[in-house]
Amino acid sequence: MSHLPLDHRSLLRALRDAASLINSSGDLATMLRHLVYAACHHGMWSMGAVMSVDQQNGYAYVVARHDPTLIPNVLENRWNLATSPSLIALTRNEPVVIPDAFASEEFPAYRQEAHERGYRTVVVLPMGCHDAEGRAMVLTVQSRTVVEVTEDDLAFLGSIVHLGAIAVDKAHRLRAEHVFAERLQSVLAVNSALMEQVLADGSVVSAAAMIGEVFPNPIVVLDLTANLIVAGRSPRPEILDDAAWQLAVRTTLNRQLVKAARAAVDQPRAEAWDLHLDHGAGRFKVAARIEPLVIDREAVGVLMVFPRSTDFGDLDHLLLDSAKFALSVQMMRSFIRFRAESQTLTDLFSEIVEQRWRDPADITARALRLGFDLAVPALLIAVGLPAGTGIGTATGLELHRSVTRAAQEQHPQSSAVAFGDAIICRLPTDGGDGEEAARKLMRRIVEEARRVLDAVPIVVASKPCRALGDYPGAWEQCQRMIVLARRFHRQGVLTPQDFGPFPVLLSAADTDEVRGFVDGAIGAVARHDQKHGTAYIETLARFLDQGCRNQACADAMGLHVTTLRYRLARIHELFGIELDTPERRFSLELAIRLHGMVKDGAGRG
Repeated sequence: MSHLPLDHRSLLRALRDAASLINSSGDLATMLRHLVYAACHHGMWSMGAVMSVDQQNGYAYVVARHDPTLIPNVLENRWNLATSPSLIALTRNEPVVIPDAFASEEFPAYRQEAHERGYRTVVVLPMGCHDAEGRAMVLTVQSRTVVEVTEDDLAFLGSIVHLGAIAVDKAHRLRAEHVFAERLQSVLAVNSALMEQVLADGSVVSAAAMIGEVFPNPIVVLDLTANLIVAGRSPRPEILDDAAWQLAVRTTLNRQLVKAARAAVDQPRAEAWDLHLDHGAGRFKVAARIEPLVIDREAVGVLMVFPRSTDFGDLDHLLLDSAKFALSVQMMRSFIRFRAESQTLTDLFSEIVEQRWRDPADITARALRLGFDLAVPALLIAVGLPAGTGIGTATGLELHRSVTRAAQEQHPQSSAVAFGDAIICRLPTDGGDGEEAARKLMRRIVEEARRVLDAVPIVVASKPCRALGDYPGAWEQCQRMIVLARRFHRQGVLTPQDFGPFPVLLSAADTDEVRGFVDGAIGAVARHDQKHGTAYIETLARFLDQGCRNQACADAMGLHVTTLRYRLARIHELFGIELDTPERRFSLELAIRLHGMVKDGAGRG
């Protein structure tokens, strides 16, 4: 076997033939086989191979081979990097020459295979490119005799390798373009299918299922206005398979995902959220892109995407935008439909409790058309928020729908309306124990509201309404108890007995007689506090609460007892208030309580 011809014409002809051979196929595996063949055919080499180097796992793998001899033994296709010159060639970025593999002490594995396959001189060259899995590649060539490797030989092999690197990069680009074109066609087809789904007036569940099938990443869809959550594939299949994940999303993970969704709605951001989820058997972490779904500037749901990697390309964003649009349209329909139905019921309830109707037969007929019979006895159950609790439109709708669903599960003819800052549920009591049914429903509402609000609501019930004229008084009774619950910081299921005589006092607080009593007892003190910023009424209330004991009252208010005595003396001096008898103390305490109720009522007005 002769050395590479040194004349330029032969060299250029060999490189031209090698370039043609290497570029004759767009398939990466075929092109690599052609590259090895060209290096051997136009040089002095009997056989060769292209190897991918997996430095992370410590192995080099043969991905293309040229050996014209028939060898009965199975060839080795995996090499430990510790015994391979491939890693040295990559690290130094220069060829490694083994003059005689038979006598190599540095690479014993090569010495063993050299005896088995009958080769002597070996050259290993870094290719400066990567395979489809991102692993660096090297070219190895072997001669059956010991040959002298000259600079010209290495230059020729370097040129072959360079041509191969160009072809590999071209193959990668062609493959990437092919994959991109296929994904683009898929995204366009999905977009068309989603638009057909939207035009066909499908449901959020069906749209979410379609998106989950075609989206490359697992997703979860939350409709905050409908209290609906739809899960697709599991983002952590090694922890929860698809079926277990979907069950956990409906149960143990439900509140955690809803809480994360609300946080993302309140503080949207482009980067992924790190969610730490507890499914009962343990905690795990998952990254999620949380995309709010917005209607009229109000977030009504979210699309959670669990990316498999940090690479979220243009086509992923295009598919994400299509999915968000389709889901938003579906939720908008449900949102508008529920809001219209709710508004109709609210208008009717408003006419009933405010007694703005003229013809009882007409209002009864309208109620029947909306699904409930005013002739059937019913209880009003009111759901109010604790003082200082604010909620958005989406959360309010979610709470409204949750109460409606719970009520209709209790009785099919139940209905619920949003009225003022409360939700009013009408529970028919025909057949069975109405009070027990009401208590059961009230407890269920507390559970639902706690899940939606992350807070305990105020839930109260009225006396039975047996006729149209009973509803205004029943609603007024519910309002009074909600006001008292807020004033005394009470939550949960409450009854009039929980407040003692105060519902009766509050019902009388708007009469002229009560107002005159309060004004005569402490009106001057209240006006002085308002004008001068003093706290005389608070001082009197705390003094009475502590049994008129100076030291106890001073400690409770954080005052020195001398300061408290001065303040009480000043009150007596300015307003002539006496606390020397039980009757006067009771009268003053009652006036202060009624003053607070009247003040609360004025604030609501």
